[in-house]
Amino acid sequence: MDDHGKNPANYRNRKWLIGLSALGVIGVILDVSLYMINLGSSPSGSVSSTYLSNTVKLMPIAPSGAAGQQSNNGQEVKHIVPLDQIVSGGPPPDGIPSIDNPKFLSVADANKFLKDSDLVLGITINGQTKAYPLLILVWHEIVNDKVGGVPVAVTYCPLCFTTQVFNRTISGNVVEFGTSGKLYNNNLVMYDRLSGSLWSQALGEGIVGTHAGESLKRIPFDLAYWKDWKQLYPNSVVLSTDTGFTRPYGVDPYGDYYTSDQLFFPISNLDKRLGLKEMVVGLDNEGQYKAYVLNQIESSKIINDKVGNKSIVLFSLYPRMVRTYVPIIHDQTLDFQYNASTNKILDKQTGSEWNFDGIAINGQMKGKQFTRLPFDEGFWFEWSAFHPQTRIYPG
Repeated sequence: MDDHGKNPANYRNRKWLIGLSALGVIGVILDVSLYMINLGSSPSGSVSSTYLSNTVKLMPIAPSGAAGQQSNNGQEVKHIVPLDQIVSGGPPPDGIPSIDNPKFLSVADANKFLKDSDLVLGITINGQTKAYPLLILVWHEIVNDKVGGVPVAVTYCPLCFTTQVFNRTISGNVVEFGTSGKLYNNNLVMYDRLSGSLWSQALGEGIVGTHAGESLKRIPFDLAYWKDWKQLYPNSVVLSTDTGFTRPYGVDPYGDYYTSDQLFFPISNLDKRLGLKEMVVGLDNEGQYKAYVLNQIESSKIINDKVGNKSIVLFSLYPRMVRTYVPIIHDQTLDFQYNASTNKILDKQTGSEWNFDGIAINGQMKGKQFTRLPFDEGFWFEWSAFHPQTRIYPG
């Protein structure tokens, strides 16, 4: 079976699973959709001037049990996942409005609304560093921005607790992404406002429309507590709550969903090897998949491993922050150890000292730098639903 879950026969034969809590569903749907729709989105009542000026519609969806071309009122729709497994999450397209003209503050100003325990998504590209608080992202899910001159889509799916950053250049065109109002395996389905194609956040891939089967370039990012982020990057800029929308930033509309066992929408594979909402880091290598429990990475500080035939190393020197690298320099694969007494990362082959950025700062390897890898981080149920044949570290 294809690990992306695209085998239509297996999909049809696999029992769909859903955990429904009436109060939970009502809470999420009403808190999110009614608040966002009825309270308005901006003083002008528009959700996106770019979207309203664009007449492109979302790609139509008709039920189907197979991937490929499906007729919808005479129109052929290209898709790579069964259309009947893409479900409505409640809000309409752009009912959860993306932030398309983000404003930023200094760390000092952001301290006025962020607590040390708040989580932020951080990116550094071409020397520019930005942070996006999850307490803002939970109300918008997508920020269309540029970092270091690179057009990016910063995305967050609260239902799966998955964050991901994509280059939003498609076939040479810079596009904006919006929320489609749909979910696939409980996960955010985005759409691009140029073609109307639907995109899966978890797959980083178009699933319906012109770009079905095409992949977005993923960009490495950090998920960090504000306390650690502001100490590591005091000169970064931070997404402002001045978004143009009226939202109670700091109040999470999903309540205790993150710590309960409830799932609000269908998933195609329920894997009980771990708790449904255990936080994991997922890595893939040409169809080989492996999950690492976040708590284990944090306690180990360093994990040397392989995914398929690819050597990788995971560093975690700060709570929640994980970075993954290809530990190869001039065809030499290095193994690492953490010295707790000196708080240093050393490679076993040369004894060189490396920092959290994957750069050797002392020793024979000084000045060398590893290639950083993007990864998926989120709830176990999401990773295993999209990658049912995944292994779990250590084996």
